Amino acid sequence: MSRQRGRVTLPSEEGFVRETKELMERWGADAIRDSDGTKLDAAVKALPAKIYTAYFPSRGHNEFIEQHREECPQIYLMTEFVLAQSVTLEIELLRTYYREQLDVDYLHDPHRYWQVIDRTTGEVLPPSDWRIRQQDDTVIIDNAVPWHEYTVSFLAYIQWDPVQMYNHITNDWGDKPHEIPFDVKQPHSNAFIYKAMKQWLRDNPEVDVVRFTTLFYQFTLVFNELAKEKFVDWFGYGASVSVAMLEDFSREKGYALTAEDFVDQGYYNSSFRVPSPAYLDYVDFVSRFVAAETKKLVDLVHDSGKEAMMFLGDQWIGTEPYGPYFGSIGFDAVVGSVGDGTTLRMISDIPHVKYTEGRFLPYFFPDVFHEGNDPVVEANRNWLAARRAILRKPIDRMGYGGYPSLAYKFPKFVDYVEQITDEFRDIHDHIGGASPYSGLKVAILNCWGALRTWQAFTVAHSLYSKQAYSYYGILEALSGMSVDVVFLSFDEVLEQGIDPSIDVVINAGDAYTAFSGGEVWKNAQLVERLRRWVYAGGGLIGVGEPSAVQHQGRFFQLADCFGVDKERGFSVSTDKYFNQKAEAHFITADDTAFDFGETTNHVYALYERVEILEYSNGEVHLAANRSGAGRAVYIAGLPYSPGNARLLLRSLYFAAGKEAELKRWYADNVDCAVHAYPERGVYAVVNNTNDPQSTVVYDGEGRTSVVELGPSEIVWKETDGGAAS
Repeated sequence: MSRQRGRVTLPSEEGFVRETKELMERWGADAIRDSDGTKLDAAVKALPAKIYTAYFPSRGHNEFIEQHREECPQIYLMTEFVLAQSVTLEIELLRTYYREQLDVDYLHDPHRYWQVIDRTTGEVLPPSDWRIRQQDDTVIIDNAVPWHEYTVSFLAYIQWDPVQMYNHITNDWGDKPHEIPFDVKQPHSNAFIYKAMKQWLRDNPEVDVVRFTTLFYQFTLVFNELAKEKFVDWFGYGASVSVAMLEDFSREKGYALTAEDFVDQGYYNSSFRVPSPAYLDYVDFVSRFVAAETKKLVDLVHDSGKEAMMFLGDQWIGTEPYGPYFGSIGFDAVVGSVGDGTTLRMISDIPHVKYTEGRFLPYFFPDVFHEGNDPVVEANRNWLAARRAILRKPIDRMGYGGYPSLAYKFPKFVDYVEQITDEFRDIHDHIGGASPYSGLKVAILNCWGALRTWQAFTVAHSLYSKQAYSYYGILEALSGMSVDVVFLSFDEVLEQGIDPSIDVVINAGDAYTAFSGGEVWKNAQLVERLRRWVYAGGGLIGVGEPSAVQHQGRFFQLADCFGVDKERGFSVSTDKYFNQKAEAHFITADDTAFDFGETTNHVYALYERVEILEYSNGEVHLAANRSGAGRAVYIAGLPYSPGNARLLLRSLYFAAGKEAELKRWYADNVDCAVHAYPERGVYAVVNNTNDPQSTVVYDGEGRTSVVELGPSEIVWKETDGGAAS
């Protein structure tokens, strides 16, 4: 295994010079960074390593923003639903919000920018029907309809940076000042941001890489009255709102946005919601603005002879690494938090940068590094999940964040990181930048398309959600699979059709979400194009409620292709006779245990020809169907597991009609994998578990061999069968 130094970034902090040198040597680090709440000693900055310094253009300057509190970022918020029991109703605006984070905006005319809505009818009340009692932040409705529910959508200022607030609470920072954010859209803040950046660059000549930990707009992160997270949307544009932004948008687009365009009935345009045309316009408008303003900062960094790195995490909103404007910014690198294979691919696939870097878990914070806990457990789980994706599309660098003084107290953790940093460099040495073998090209079809590359089904960064994990597992399986993956929007299919290089299209998600598609499936042209493509030989996979919208006697609008539909209570009087399970099938040949997660209930077969592969509780959970020259597979849910990853792989090859090509660079043990790099003449046999494994390995010509693997071991071989150096 390689013992070379490099490709690793190490966090440091004050008073930690000797230990930093030791960790640099053991982990082979060639870069040192600070973290939120830490600073680097001069002696650390003098070490033979690149110095990354976190920079916060829109926070951490309270002395400035205290003089311009009207330039804090704004956000549209909605009150809880309040029931009227008489014609007069009082609604307290901040009752369920954390008052230290938010302050109601009365500077801009509430009767122009706010909305009071009868949520029983959807009617927007005229301003004459409500008034404000400012001293206790209350709206009074004078002509309410008894037994109707009402909400108030209002503008508020964000007066405590949400991420600093989170870190403050997590680390018990006590009397540490609350950092007040400010908005680059505002005149004083805009001028200050660039003036401060110029001065900072002059004052920090030793810095090699400016790590923009924040940029301008925080993803939507709002806390409740108990200082707990109330609403988190890692893709949310809610905190980019300002009256200035709204007015500029109106002038350019020719129409005005309303409060409801942002609060969205209380869903706040979650990425699970089918995005409205107005919201997509706003995302594009803000992204163009953010790209232009960020480029000015990046140009200043480059003019000073330094590199500019963006952290894909906190105030990243508007940068959109897979959007149309990211390439114009000129970032040298992107770094992001690695939670699993999916989040690693989200980072490693980003275009228009010289290198990518992953911040691995656990973060060196006391919630993990405390007496009685073993941080190696999380580190091992994180590494094995990420490694599957690294072998497909590696990030260029890896690192950690937080307080290394905490991690240093756990010798087994230090030993383990030494092992995996060596393995990371060893992978790079073998791959050498070569592209891996891919047997198929797969497209994920949803409302967002490429803009949300590797970001579908995400609630917050790689965090579990009961309603999403049965779909997120699709991406997690694909992240380490020997297939090429693209993300396709419904608009692209309508405008351009389906690229003939695509073997299989996957549509997955709960009905009426952005990922399944909702009302778009009433568009006859979309259905025609998908059907034509399948009947001509294309492959289709549906998970959960694909192509689902109640329309013309169908719920799954591609039910004829899938061979199944879902009973919604409308046709219970119609008998469903087809329930005979197929005795054997290519898709289930591995005989592994499947997990359909939250599953999808009441799905039934439409035709006798449908190959039912799993039938229980009177419903179909796995089925295959042939439509014309093409094939489709239906799966009730697919959380990630090695067995489910193999189920998906076999389903893809069956749908593509390429069963004979499955066993090229293939391991028959589902806990193992084979990744081949033909340009380099090498392949890796990988044990993805912490237990010893044995597997039959198929090379690119179908020849077999048996490989014995130790716990989490990688064995490198040359394509002629000999061990690789």
